[in-house]
Amino acid sequence: MNPEVRSSQRSAPSLDFRMASITGQVSEQEREAISRRTREALAAAKARGVKLGNPNGAGALRRAGKGGEALREVVTRNADDFAEELRPVVEAIRTDGHTSLRAIARALNDRGILTRRGGRWHVSNVRNLVGRLALQIPE
Repeated sequence: MNPEVRSSQRSAPSLDFRMASITGQVSEQEREAISRRTREALAAAKARGVKLGNPNGAGALRRAGKGGEALREVVTRNADDFAEELRPVVEAIRTDGHTSLRAIARALNDRGILTRRGGRWHVSNVRNLVGRLALQIPE
């Protein structure tokens, strides 16, 4: 017997082999329908003259002779700038007695300050931030 069927039967004991087979066939038809609709939509867009793909992707960087280095420099510069903007906040948090990475993360979250990508602070984010600012954090 197919192990996937046995797995389905364990999670839904009333599901017999025929029902599992029908469910699998319906899933396969849906995958095929999604694939067909995607191909048709891409063909229609191409027929309208839409240029598909990312014009500023890796190919453009290679053509410019820059490779991924230019992108890496921009990302690094943006991260360094963001870290410098947060320097006074981190120093104030440390002055308040929050010196561990976890405590700094909690304080940043409590103040409603988001990471550069709009998320919550965690130990790993704070470690990277502190590293960029060259601050010493007690272990």
